[in-house]
Amino acid sequence: MPKRSSRREIAPANGKLGVMLVGLGAVSTTFVAGVENIRCKKALPIGSLSQMGTIRLGKRDENRSPKIHEFVPLAELEDLVFAAWDPIPDDAYTAAVKAGVLDRPHLEPIADFLKRLRPMPAAFDQQYVKRLQGTNVKRGKSKRDLAEQLREDIRQFRKTAELDRIVVIWAASTEIFLTQGPAHQSVQAFEKAMEQNDPSIAPSMLYAYAALMENVPFANGAPNLTVDIPALVQLAEQRGVPIGGKDFKTGQTMMKTVLAPAFKARMLGLSGWYSTNILGNRDGEVLDDPESFKTKEESKLGVLEYILQPSIYPELYGNVFHKVRINYYPPRGDNKEGWDNIDIFGWLGYPMQIKVDFLCRDSILAAPIVLDLALFFDLAQRAKMSGIQEWLSFYFKSPQTAAGLYPEHDLFIQQTKLKNTLRWMMGEEQITHLGIEYYEKV
Repeated sequence: MPKRSSRREIAPANGKLGVMLVGLGAVSTTFVAGVENIRCKKALPIGSLSQMGTIRLGKRDENRSPKIHEFVPLAELEDLVFAAWDPIPDDAYTAAVKAGVLDRPHLEPIADFLKRLRPMPAAFDQQYVKRLQGTNVKRGKSKRDLAEQLREDIRQFRKTAELDRIVVIWAASTEIFLTQGPAHQSVQAFEKAMEQNDPSIAPSMLYAYAALMENVPFANGAPNLTVDIPALVQLAEQRGVPIGGKDFKTGQTMMKTVLAPAFKARMLGLSGWYSTNILGNRDGEVLDDPESFKTKEESKLGVLEYILQPSIYPELYGNVFHKVRINYYPPRGDNKEGWDNIDIFGWLGYPMQIKVDFLCRDSILAAPIVLDLALFFDLAQRAKMSGIQEWLSFYFKSPQTAAGLYPEHDLFIQQTKLKNTLRWMMGEEQITHLGIEYYEKV
């Protein structure tokens, strides 16, 4: 039998798990409708590692590879209950039809279910998302007041839906670019800044603060600063609540985190990487604003530098030209196209090219990420794993890490980190893939 470490004490996943979504647009409605179709046995959870993925335990010749959801105590899909905030008052059915992601056969049979999901008024400020307007918004004399209203929403949802646990996931639009400032350095400074309506406190931070104060895990699916500030990291640690982010890793960046490690593994050089995107959903419209695009651009640009480590490999990656463009193109809707031109060089410096044209469906790729994050953040909470959940970097473009620690972007290292964390939690041996034991007999 394999060596085992002591198993992490994990509270059982009894009762209902509430999933509160900030934003009821294309991603959230695709997620909710998808889960309901799966629960009705009309679809498979394709793209969900937690539902369809396996995890190897022990040596290869032991043939132990259970499904992840059978290995760790995750909440059951039947126990998920949904709520949302959005500045646009459309119910989930109307929002899903407008988003145009799912076809009628996936919407009409569950129309009544979707129509019952109506968004609560949002803590919304157009200053931070300039291309959106909405009437379903909260009013308050201060940002602290808005955060308290959000806390009350969480409490009411917990009570009326008779929930045992809740997670909050930001699946809303990208806010304008912000950097850390004095208001973000401590919980006390943050709370004072809320009371003074400091512009450095974005709406996404109010949701994160409200969730943490209600002892609810918070995952950030956009590139906003949000919980990636000392004040909210401190608050998460103080209250023993998991946090993480940022920015769901879906199309083009997912491909970068696959291809760039391959170049590095083979010691192939990189001269330039030009990336452009066209999309026409609400996300595309928001990113048409230069200030919101700046936030997304920072998230996308950091991937190559951290994977390729130009300071260690200056001959190969010390002079890379990396450009990212996102263009709003309404006819494409949610069917995003990510086009990459990659200029590499090999033996004796001879140039080569790779071109990738990824015609993807952004929300189809994002929906299973939302599901996995809801289940894994709930697991982390029950395992008393508070603060930044770096082991879930697999799902994010710009993974949040401890202060002073560079993020790991390589998709395969991220997957190993995730699975080894699950093994650790369950007291199983870590998988190193050494394999020498099969060939050298002691």
